[in-house]
Amino acid sequence: MSLINRQLRLKSRPEGLVKREDFDLQQQPVPELKDGEFLVRVLYLSMDPTNRVWMSDIPQYMPPVAIGEVMRALGLGRVVASKSPHYAEGDLVQGLMNWQDYAVIDDRRRKDYVKLPPQLSVPLPTLLGACGMSGVTAYYGLTDIAPVQPGETLVVSAAAGSVGSIAGQIGKLRGARVVGIAGGADKCRYVVDELGFDAAVDYKDENWKKALADATPDGVHVNFENVGGPVMRGVLSRMVNGGRVALCGLIANYSSGSRPSDDYSVIIVKRLSVRGFLVFDYADTNKAVLDLAGWVQSGRIKAEETIEDGLENAPVVLNKLFDGSHRGKLLLRVANDD
Repeated sequence: MSLINRQLRLKSRPEGLVKREDFDLQQQPVPELKDGEFLVRVLYLSMDPTNRVWMSDIPQYMPPVAIGEVMRALGLGRVVASKSPHYAEGDLVQGLMNWQDYAVIDDRRRKDYVKLPPQLSVPLPTLLGACGMSGVTAYYGLTDIAPVQPGETLVVSAAAGSVGSIAGQIGKLRGARVVGIAGGADKCRYVVDELGFDAAVDYKDENWKKALADATPDGVHVNFENVGGPVMRGVLSRMVNGGRVALCGLIANYSSGSRPSDDYSVIIVKRLSVRGFLVFDYADTNKAVLDLAGWVQSGRIKAEETIEDGLENAPVVLNKLFDGSHRGKLLLRVANDD
């Protein structure tokens, strides 16, 4: 009996938040493998702000997902069959899995995938979050793009999210004073009481700019920026001369599907210096993953995931990134690792 693959294909470009009606859920048999191909059972999909960007027909660092194509997404899966000399049944693979149950991958595309070391004794969801693309992004942002030094002040926006929560904790490991910006009193308490940030600013409070100034009396040396818009402008106004910005994301602009007049995304796309960067710039991430896994296992970094279920729910689950109803890494469980 052949395997059936469900796929969510982009039907229309969303306006504002994503709707189920923007996608077609299609089913088709998994094709027979050719020489040099391997089949991955998708276990978890990463719900990322960049998913929303890929749905929009605007200039970006990868081509937009075309109407009728399977929705692009990072994910984690297990090899269930292989005609590749590089992958064996049982291997755990991370990379572009897309919104589907199974991914047929050709060896010629293997640069887009990472075969995870078997010795990583952390839960699978953590391999997509704190020890995956989110954690690796935070790692390189603060060790390569804008290295933070002991005694400096680091400000992290979207501090309770998947990247920001890890970035702030890495900043503490490097000896910085860390101030997080998050939405709501509960998230602010979380980043201080549970993640160990030195202070938190609630951007939903009308006096948040004063709170930011009070939390950064010596100015801001490094800004790990995930939000853009008024939050970014507020932090930039607190930067010291010679301060550094690791420009990771601009989530405040993503759900609109258009470019506001104060859009900074060209800095990311063209890697201009206030340094925009992408995790895809780093081909060899083994050191970062091993360091992150060691910090998680030793308890020096706390990892948290919000996990939702069901491939068919991917469009509405993605909206949790924009309504603030998640904490840590947002993941969609497609299948159990039986």
